[in-house]
Amino acid sequence: MLPDLDSLALFVRAAEMRNLTRAAEASLITVPAASRRLSLLEHKFKAQLFERHSRGLDLTPAGGRLLKLAREVIASVHHMRAEMGNYARGEQTVLRVHGNTSAMTQYLPGDIARFQAARSDARVVLAECWSEGAVRGVRSGEIDLGVAMEGVDTTGLWTAHYRSDQLSAVLREDDPMAGREISFADLLERDLVGLEGGSTLTQLLAAQAARMMQPIALRVQVRSFEAVCRAVEARLGIGVLPLRAARSFAPAMRLRVLPLTEPWARRRMLLCLRAEPAAGSALQALVTHLQEYAEEGDDEG
Repeated sequence: MLPDLDSLALFVRAAEMRNLTRAAEASLITVPAASRRLSLLEHKFKAQLFERHSRGLDLTPAGGRLLKLAREVIASVHHMRAEMGNYARGEQTVLRVHGNTSAMTQYLPGDIARFQAARSDARVVLAECWSEGAVRGVRSGEIDLGVAMEGVDTTGLWTAHYRSDQLSAVLREDDPMAGREISFADLLERDLVGLEGGSTLTQLLAAQAARMMQPIALRVQVRSFEAVCRAVEARLGIGVLPLRAARSFAPAMRLRVLPLTEPWARRRMLLCLRAEPAAGSALQALVTHLQEYAEEGDDEG
């Protein structure tokens, strides 16, 4: 027999709390009942999951592996409940869309909102991720449509142009650098503030610096565009961000935004699907709607 979800949830609590009594209390069952459930799990998997000590519980290697898998199962069940809740609201179609950070910060929420206002028969569930995560979600079937930066491996997927953005340097207003635009090469002598390594933007900047055979001094790495601007405001370095996104933060933080002069600083975003959407489907209508904005509202530098 397969383990029940309540037993897996109890196992996760016990593993995280490293204490059977607290895990039982959090699960609203008695300690003996919790102990029996965990023993039954070990019997079902034919593996010891915990080392039991007077100080509490320690995971065995088998228990550590089960913890990862159990968390994934529980997350999938919560996702299933949320998905089915969408259908329970009466919508005929649910479209799952993941957009990369640049698209989500600049364009995608507004474009999706206009589509949603015109199509009450479809519900769009929207989330933010890195470009590679969007492509991975499309390939796995977890999502219906992803928005990613051109350059990410989209082999085997159906893609279409969405929008473009222009990369720019983000400096404090009192920074001595002058001019209305700036070369990326001029930034490499300074400390830089960037997104964490998994982002397409950070990978692009590192690759361009390598082509110039120059090191890139990423003094600070963060997870959001706003955090980049906050670090620049705090004098921790110069940031590189999409122009429109940077300009939205600049006035409040007294920052200057200078477009980069290099051709590669103009980037294209792609709509990514597993296959060309079926004619007449809600997904095709969404793709068509987003393509209509492909050249509208893009940064002009």
